[in-house]
Amino acid sequence: MSSIADDAALPATALPTPRLAALAHIPGHDGPPIIGDTFKFLADPLGSVQAMARRYGLIHRTRVFGVRSVSLLGPDGIGLVLFDQSKLFSSQEGWEPFLGRLFPRGLMLLDFDEHRLHRRALSVAFKSGPLKSYLAALDAGIKARLAQWREGPADFLFYPAIKQLTLDLAATSFLGEGIGPEMDAIKRAFIDMVAAATGIVRAPLPGTAMRRGVAGRRRIIDYFSRRVPLRRERGGEDIFSQLCRATHDDGSLMTVQDIADHMSFLMMAAHDTLTSSLSAFVYFLAAHPDWQQRLREEALGLGLAAGEPLPFERLDELRLTDMAFREAMRLIPPVISLPRRAVREFEFGGYRIPAGTRVNTSVIFAHHMAELWPEPQRFDPLRFTEESARGRHKFAYAPFGGGAHMCLGLHFAYMQAKCFAYNLLTTTGVSIEAGYRPRWQMTPIPRPRDGLRVRLGPRP
Repeated sequence: MSSIADDAALPATALPTPRLAALAHIPGHDGPPIIGDTFKFLADPLGSVQAMARRYGLIHRTRVFGVRSVSLLGPDGIGLVLFDQSKLFSSQEGWEPFLGRLFPRGLMLLDFDEHRLHRRALSVAFKSGPLKSYLAALDAGIKARLAQWREGPADFLFYPAIKQLTLDLAATSFLGEGIGPEMDAIKRAFIDMVAAATGIVRAPLPGTAMRRGVAGRRRIIDYFSRRVPLRRERGGEDIFSQLCRATHDDGSLMTVQDIADHMSFLMMAAHDTLTSSLSAFVYFLAAHPDWQQRLREEALGLGLAAGEPLPFERLDELRLTDMAFREAMRLIPPVISLPRRAVREFEFGGYRIPAGTRVNTSVIFAHHMAELWPEPQRFDPLRFTEESARGRHKFAYAPFGGGAHMCLGLHFAYMQAKCFAYNLLTTTGVSIEAGYRPRWQMTPIPRPRDGLRVRLGPRP
């Protein structure tokens, strides 16, 4: 399928960007001058990629956000990019045009040995022991917020409500406390940083999304940096405190700047991607009351007393809940595409691709391939039974990435989703108007444009 040139790898930043002539043998087009296919992609990311694949094939050239890249579609393309045992692709250089000004030292923007070094230090905060300690606070926070929702109007917008909840939960598990009087400023900063990731204007000019995003980054970095010395002194079981004490292989502590950068990236990822995934999850449960009831019966089948915290040891018993959450992320993955940059020339699918080429693989495209997922638009959690998954391509499903860059907070996300579903479904019924289908803005992280109108009622 692929072959790799023997020349030694160079840092991606030292590589020139190939000119159009060097990529002319790859089918595709640049689109209109300057903007390329940016507006088509923003309007319908899945449809635009599917149209390009029908016209040019699974390997093609395109230009979005001013970046010319080669798309490597399908599970083979995802596997090549994510598995990457030969260290062919730079994640840092792939994400830099979109996130470089905003999250320049986030884990996703580190490569190879440096990435491994930082990932190992950060992983201490996401092992089973710490996860178990986070669950009690998450469970209590979710219970309290659901009680508030049930006391309010039956009709409400789910997305802004869950966005506020996930931010509060992130503050609890990441910081060990509420954000306090700086809450509004910090929340706004995160929102501005994510919005800037796909702003059309990439320079921080006055009045632009990028200007607001860069200002938000300064606020966030300052917030965390000022608190590192205190956390190192007093300790704590929250994620921030654990990172402040985390060490590299040689026993050295991470720098204050590294901790602030990692916290900024991790909180954004935990907050915004989970908000998106839970919104999709709740929508599909509301749209499929039969599945909602099956998950409710599974949750009630745990036999816990009303108000009793969900035990960490029993999370694995929520198997249908796990499958339904996975299916929601198949249909609406929290990150729809994964950009990289080739550090060496390579060949794939019969095409020679020069060093320095920006490449992209589409998660949402693979998640909707009919040959992998029959009737791909249909919500069917049973796709994730062991029998159904047997024989399916390893990279047919990649909502959390894969390989060395597999999302570090994967188990943290599943734990929160199960905890939320358990508390929601054992106390509440959720429904939508007949025929209602929200329109989703898919970039930078999917969200329902109208806020997702749902109705909460008594548990059936």
